[in-house]
Amino acid sequence: MNSAAVVVLGQGVFTVLGTLAAFLPPNRRAMAAGLATGLLGATGFATGIVAFTRPTTMEVGSGLAQVSIRLDPLGGIFLLIIGLLALAASCYAVGYVSGPSASRTSWIALTLFIASMQLVAMAGSVAVFVVGWESMAVTSLLLVWTEHQHSRAVRSAGLWYAAMSQLGFLLILGMFALLVSTGGQSQFLNMHSAVSTGSPLLRSGVFLLALAGFGMKAGLVPVHVWLPRAHPEAPSHVSALMSGAMVSLGIYGLIRIVIEVLGRGPIWWGLLLLAFGGVSALYGILQAVVATDLKRLLAYSTTENMGLATVAIGAALLFIAAGRPIPAGVAIAAALLLVVNHAFFKGLLFLAAGAVLKATGLRDLDRLGGLVSRMPTTARLFAVGALAAAALPPANGFVSEWLLLQSLVQGERGSSTVTALALPIAVAVVALTAGLAVATFVKAFGIGFLARPRSEAADLAVESPMAMRFGMGLLALIVVILGLFPTVVLHRIALATTIPGARPITATWARIQLAGGASLAPPMLVALTVAFGALMAGYVRWHGRPRRTGALTWGNGGVRLSSRMEYTATSFAEPLQRVFDNILRPEQDVSVTPVAESRYLVERVGYEQRVDDVVETRFYQPLLAMGAAWGEWGRRLAPGSVHRYVGYVFGALLIAFAVISL
Repeated sequence: MNSAAVVVLGQGVFTVLGTLAAFLPPNRRAMAAGLATGLLGATGFATGIVAFTRPTTMEVGSGLAQVSIRLDPLGGIFLLIIGLLALAASCYAVGYVSGPSASRTSWIALTLFIASMQLVAMAGSVAVFVVGWESMAVTSLLLVWTEHQHSRAVRSAGLWYAAMSQLGFLLILGMFALLVSTGGQSQFLNMHSAVSTGSPLLRSGVFLLALAGFGMKAGLVPVHVWLPRAHPEAPSHVSALMSGAMVSLGIYGLIRIVIEVLGRGPIWWGLLLLAFGGVSALYGILQAVVATDLKRLLAYSTTENMGLATVAIGAALLFIAAGRPIPAGVAIAAALLLVVNHAFFKGLLFLAAGAVLKATGLRDLDRLGGLVSRMPTTARLFAVGALAAAALPPANGFVSEWLLLQSLVQGERGSSTVTALALPIAVAVVALTAGLAVATFVKAFGIGFLARPRSEAADLAVESPMAMRFGMGLLALIVVILGLFPTVVLHRIALATTIPGARPITATWARIQLAGGASLAPPMLVALTVAFGALMAGYVRWHGRPRRTGALTWGNGGVRLSSRMEYTATSFAEPLQRVFDNILRPEQDVSVTPVAESRYLVERVGYEQRVDDVVETRFYQPLLAMGAAWGEWGRRLAPGSVHRYVGYVFGALLIAFAVISL
């Protein structure tokens, strides 16, 4: 029995155990099911290690029904992500679940969801990939719908997610149908040689279907609309898995099909990916910077990060088309490192947001505040994730965005005219996105955790249970380790780069050296950052102490500071919102209530602002309205008359005979 068979057997055993544990009594169910799903995640992590040390393939059957399990470095990276996230989320769920999320159905769906994601990363043939992908979609839909009986928003989010998931699945099925018809192969390992000589038109059709289908799962604009709806409504440990692992599999699909199977293509492939990635990154972070719902903010941030990874893949395609494997390898390494780092810091942020939701019942940043003194551990862990999401050292997000910028800047040398024009624009988009990300997570942490509580629920919040803190702490530890020593994963990423002749990165434990000459020493950078921060803190503490007086300083010394005097999330983002008004299109409503005695004296001023998703309101809602109108018109075709139905059949026969005769 080879290593692939052993790991598949182990994952099957823990999947069965996790399913059976859901049938235990409620007082034992959480601990047993959490342990089983945690072991399933640990087994997936071990499978990822095997994929790097002993790549192998296991095959059963033949043709389109062939079951092929393939362990290779590219799938191994995603197995590592899924395994560690599942382990942390399972520990967290033991302390988090209650009510509907503690039901048997939810625990069974969680177990099968983790197993199906691992199956996608191990798929070596079309049949296995399709089964894993659809299982992942169905089980995640059940998890999103966990609280459907208690919330209309949950039901709406589930419907959007179901519709978009199934549309994406149909596009992926069409893509595989073209691939198999072009090359006659159903195994990924043999597809490249079979497809490389196929028709350029069919290859481009495969590319477009892959971009649409996998881009829908990755949350790229304009097919992202399910993501800011489903992620906030799902239980928080499910949101962490969906945003950190499931969404990342959209990027996995793009790399597996577009880079590995299709390979070199026309230059417009890369330009199209650059465009979709850049628009997704910029639009996602703009929506995040004005969002007041904490989990919705994180969901839009996911669109931003997947957009950056797509920019990297687009740059790689441009370099492959130009016959430049070294910058293409740097770009693919940047895409994979972006995905790895995003998985862990976004998982951490969603778990911390869930801890806030469990303690306060709130997701609205305008009503939070003061949590740093009431939930100190959660606040510190959220700060670690926020540093990473803002791409600031010592967290892990900095290195991946540095590598992305290096791939874009170095790729300009010797490029064609079109590439030389496109890459500087991509650099500008990445730089603008990075700046807006800093503002977004300063808002999320500063408004949500600092200052004074702006509601009674925030004032009465208590720290999370130990199991939840352990799950968050595990991901925070990974974020810090990857920030200090990103070469731990870069060595694996170098093995997963599927471009022949591309070995663009030389990494030691302390330094990253690129083939173009740029280098970075993350431990030294972190040490300098920490030293500078400690120096500034010491200076402020010992030489910048304010003179203390006995008088209150606000309101001429007569008014004590209150939460009404603080910035809210809405007011914090208002200057940036004004700059991007033409894109965001906010809706504002100001109501003035005068006193009863005189309309010139104001008793109360009400201000309400709503920033809807422009893509949804300007594209999807008119499309849905048109579909509803067509549906109403179509009902007239079936009034219940047998004579009309016979006429329909007769007309269809005449058309069929005419087509056959022609």
